[in-house]
Amino acid sequence: MGGDHAPDEIVPGCVEAVRKHSGITRLILVGDHARLRHELEKCGSSPDEIDIHHASEVVDMGEAPALALRRKKDSSIARAVELVKKGEADALFSAGSTGAAVAGAQLRLRTLQGVDRPAIATVLPTQKHNVVLLDAGANAESTEKMLSQFAVMGNVYAREVLGMENPRVGLLSIGEEDAKGNDLTKQTFKLLQASLLNFVGNVESHDVFEGNVDVVVCDGFTGNVVLKTSEAVAHAMRAWLKAEFTATFTRKMGALLLKPAFASLRRKTDSESIGGAPLLGVNGIVFIGHGSSSRHAVFNAIGVIRDSFQHDINHHIIDDLARLAETRKSI
Repeated sequence: MGGDHAPDEIVPGCVEAVRKHSGITRLILVGDHARLRHELEKCGSSPDEIDIHHASEVVDMGEAPALALRRKKDSSIARAVELVKKGEADALFSAGSTGAAVAGAQLRLRTLQGVDRPAIATVLPTQKHNVVLLDAGANAESTEKMLSQFAVMGNVYAREVLGMENPRVGLLSIGEEDAKGNDLTKQTFKLLQASLLNFVGNVESHDVFEGNVDVVVCDGFTGNVVLKTSEAVAHAMRAWLKAEFTATFTRKMGALLLKPAFASLRRKTDSESIGGAPLLGVNGIVFIGHGSSSRHAVFNAIGVIRDSFQHDINHHIIDDLARLAETRKSI
């Protein structure tokens, strides 16, 4: 029920996913039963394709997450998290309040063994390949221990879900030199340098988008700024290009010739091709979609969720964090 286009875009994406993604045996929509049934009927979905779990309340985007969850016990996000906790569902997708999804998952599902706080891992396109950036907004403040855990979780996600053999892990800072950065990055640098990760050292913003690294680690405040700035720049560039290429008749003719190239570029930078970002480190699979998620984004997100479940990423995270703890003891 959460998101700018819920449930009229969420439901069709779910229907397409359950029909086209192999390996998904059951899909549950959580929210207002009457509205969800109406949307399913519009899609021509039969009752045996998708279940509905009724929830009478919705956490709005502007509400304080923790307070809203306490007041709205029957909210769709609270009920969805509860289904995962009880083992009635293996994973959760939400395009609603990010804060509510994070808070609900952390409070009810709890964190995995060895994880202090969960992190949002977003996948960014680059000139060469996709890059995992975390934390992208779950924790405004972090410790060096948390950042080292984020590095391990991002490494597992890149390796198991994205298929990177030995991901290069970088620490986002203001310079590549070891001594650059604040106290947090300097202390984190020491921990990652002593780990068994393929740590390449400090990286700057240009390294991220040039594809010189596979996993980028930072605190949630910095990561969220990077994410939203990159989205804003991409949106602005598309608007600028459109304005320039439609300014004169000659440019319009040139734009027609370049149309296939623009279409290819749009596909490469389309955030909906992934559909959202996993919340890594909680005892369950939680995937957070963009507030403006379309049916295309929902469909793709459910496919990534299926891959995460099939690769049993939480088991790998627990094992790799145990190895990180051993290296920390030797420092």
